[in-house]
Amino acid sequence: MSAPAPSPLAIVDAEPLPRQDEVLTDAALAFVAELHRQFTPRRDELLARRGERRAEIARTSTLDFLPETAAIRADDSWKVAPAPAALNDRRVEITGPTDRKMTINALNSGAKVWLADFEDASAPTWENVVLGQLNLIDAYTRSIDFTDPKSGKSYALRPADELATAVTRPRGWHLNERHLQLDGTPVPGALVDFGLYFFHNAQRLIDLGKGPYFYLPKTESHLEARLWNDIFVFAQDYVGIPQGTVRATVLIETITAAYEMEEILYELRDHASGLNAGRWDYLFSIVKNFRDGGSKFVLPDRNAVTMTAPFMRAYTELLVRTCHKRGAHAIGGMAAFIPSRRDAEVNKVAFEKVKADKDREANDGFDGSWVAHPDLVPIAMASFDAVLGERPNQKERLREDVAVAAGDLIAIDTLDAKPTYEGLRNAVAVGIRYIEAWLRGMGAVAIFNLMEDAATAEISRSQIWQWINADVVFENGKHATAELAREVAAEELAAIRAEIGDEAFTAGRWQQAHDLLLQVSLDQDYADFLTLPAYEQLG
Repeated sequence: MSAPAPSPLAIVDAEPLPRQDEVLTDAALAFVAELHRQFTPRRDELLARRGERRAEIARTSTLDFLPETAAIRADDSWKVAPAPAALNDRRVEITGPTDRKMTINALNSGAKVWLADFEDASAPTWENVVLGQLNLIDAYTRSIDFTDPKSGKSYALRPADELATAVTRPRGWHLNERHLQLDGTPVPGALVDFGLYFFHNAQRLIDLGKGPYFYLPKTESHLEARLWNDIFVFAQDYVGIPQGTVRATVLIETITAAYEMEEILYELRDHASGLNAGRWDYLFSIVKNFRDGGSKFVLPDRNAVTMTAPFMRAYTELLVRTCHKRGAHAIGGMAAFIPSRRDAEVNKVAFEKVKADKDREANDGFDGSWVAHPDLVPIAMASFDAVLGERPNQKERLREDVAVAAGDLIAIDTLDAKPTYEGLRNAVAVGIRYIEAWLRGMGAVAIFNLMEDAATAEISRSQIWQWINADVVFENGKHATAELAREVAAEELAAIRAEIGDEAFTAGRWQQAHDLLLQVSLDQDYADFLTLPAYEQLG
């Protein structure tokens, strides 16, 4: 008697979507199921290890470079694999979700790379997960078009040689996909996003002269990078493409990963493309890990922590040095400004700030940087063109002048800025507005002329939590307390209602967003990720 066939994946509690059968094919689901069987147990072990490390940081209030991997850091002989032609010039990258209009606009934007986002810029509704994959398939087969139902404007792809190279970002390891289960166990969202995209598009992208390229979010250790590398090896064998076809850029957006940059590149060296310096998630990670560390770890208002802060500068310069030493691309942070169609003066001031930020990155040795809006592509491009000229990157700039000690990365108390009452009000206002949109299925949201994603909500609620637990006293003499946060949140909710009217307020999910922000900001038991309780409420 032969062994029973492996259990197929079950689609659970999901309304059928148009054309979903083109994405959720038997063969694609069998691949995702195999990824789940092979790798989810290790994912679970690594999530448990995160908790153990967090407990150790709580005990010691410090971090250091790993003694057990010192030989890897000391060995100057190893390099990551050479960049494929489609990823050699990354001087400007645009980010955004994979909805149909954004897919076309991002590919057409003039940027070198599009970060096609299933993570922080996309609320993981079943519709976004599945139709986002469909939009990418349609883009690569050039069968994508879009007509805006409001404006009647039509969108179509430019010629192939004018399109950005897509680099897809799956969800972080902590999130499951509740709509896809194997024997009652949900599949990690990362394996769903990676698996469906890779299975349908790997060969198609190779035929287009590109490849299956990925951004890996929220990595906390080199062991997590090793897991991704093993997944890449397995996946390439499974579909029969050459080893080393996959390329991965890792976001160094957790404080623990900042101490393991070289080891992360080493684990992925046959598949590594570079590292990226992400800002809000990095600050969120500092608060999360050092939340019991006392006043010296208390961050001021998020907008007061610029990339020129000494501990942020240590992080970005170490990233450039590490990448270039190992032949990898160093990609800079986000310019989140959204141009105003009504206020030219707002644009002028913001564009000058964006230019200064991108000039600094290019002069520091970064090979490229992020923008959130097509209008910012020319500004960032000019900054990098001025430094790079005709060269595709500046990996030859080794930045051997950079020397970063372990303590430099967590020297939060080098900042003069302090938390302010206005900073509390802003964190509440942005948090409520973002979470409300997220609960309606929108992950990239324009708020106060900035494109915000889930990392924004994470740093906002983390700052509220930290200030209350550190008993911060604001410049107006008010103490940061749960009562004050509730008072400010009630005022913000009333202001939103007055601004948009009763009908729109009732039609939205404002009260729910208000309640969820307060829950994750005030609970003594700090939630690892806001998106975990939020996902339970997502439609």
